[in-house]
Amino acid sequence: MKPSLALPALLLVLAGPAHGAADPETVARGKYLAAAGDCVACHTAPDGRPYAGGRAVESPFGDIYSSNITPDRKFGIGDYSLEDFSRAVRLGVRKDGAQLYPAMPYPSYAKISDADIAALYAFFMNGIEAVPQAAPKTALAWPFSMRWGVKFWNWAFAPEGVSAHAEAPDPLGRGRYLVESLGHCGSCHTPRGLAFQEKGYGADDEHFLAGAEIGGWPTPSLRAGGSGRGLPQWSEDDIVEFLATGRNRFGAVVGEMELVITHSTSQLTEADNRAIATFLKSLPAHADTSAAAPAAAPDTAQRLTAAKVDVNSGERLYLDNCNACHFVDGKGAPPAFPPLAGNTLVEAESPSGVIHVILSGARLPSTPRAPSDIAMPNFDWRLSDDEVAKIASFVRSSWGNRGDAVTADQVAKIRKEIGKVKPSAAPDVK
Repeated sequence: MKPSLALPALLLVLAGPAHGAADPETVARGKYLAAAGDCVACHTAPDGRPYAGGRAVESPFGDIYSSNITPDRKFGIGDYSLEDFSRAVRLGVRKDGAQLYPAMPYPSYAKISDADIAALYAFFMNGIEAVPQAAPKTALAWPFSMRWGVKFWNWAFAPEGVSAHAEAPDPLGRGRYLVESLGHCGSCHTPRGLAFQEKGYGADDEHFLAGAEIGGWPTPSLRAGGSGRGLPQWSEDDIVEFLATGRNRFGAVVGEMELVITHSTSQLTEADNRAIATFLKSLPAHADTSAAAPAAAPDTAQRLTAAKVDVNSGERLYLDNCNACHFVDGKGAPPAFPPLAGNTLVEAESPSGVIHVILSGARLPSTPRAPSDIAMPNFDWRLSDDEVAKIASFVRSSWGNRGDAVTADQVAKIRKEIGKVKPSAAPDVK
């Protein structure tokens, strides 16, 4: 069944009137749930005011701009009733009846419970500042500019109904609810079909969280059960540490996930992050990622420490540019300097992520549990396309890693894309 639109009268009382007094506990809970949903990351433009919209979300059909969701009555959602808010969040329908594009993850938010919708409403109406500012209008080319067509997409692909695990008392159920609904993890980590729909929207589908690519970055499979490469090697404690700090003994956060760590998972309770970890560990690894890791090649460190290394080789370039932090054994010094041996980004099928990092550098987020924001410098000014390709090829094939070689043409393409990329940082909102 579809999410309830005629919400119980009790929830209207809990939510409180827009711009008026509201139960402080409900507003505080709504703030926490908004963090779990990572709302600020998408609804805040670079250097913009929180929740005022205007961030461009790239899609195959053009840029889709996020809307102003502050309680401003003209430019935001200040005149939305609780029912209007519920329809927008869970069904993707604006107050004026127009369809939202599924860049807004309403197929996942459809699973949010009535009580959580009411708390979110209370927060957005009473817990943030109204910003009288219009967000840029999305103007996709025809026929994608015809929003009514999204109704057919919804009919074919959008899931229905509130999650059966919304009130689950056990960690496994709680984790499933957070991941499948508010966390909308599948938006980035589930492969897409021909109509750009997620191939699975829940744990019952083997494609769910099986890994994908977004914005030129490979996103790893989050199916962490069983044994094998990638997240199956991580313990629950490793996952909890990563969600809270953006780093652990296996790697460090890069790309869009940095925003998720900064504004969402680092703000959650340890119990909720552990529930997420419990759920991810319950998902059996996808067939093509479950192969056991090969033994690390014993001669890699020896080769790097040999008296003679070809000056034009990937080994020499690695020693000159990477060895100081990641060392000859590729193990780094986690959590400050992540290991390259067995690193999911390094070994990803697509080398785009590791190329991005070499060219642009990376910075660890500052979080309550790990306030230091250690940075890796960018090397785009220092290394040619061919040199970057040699380093990337070396790290993807050393210490037991089994990634394919990288070409200078692949590096040149990403270097060009980086020149066009829009800033993605959103302001820190606590």
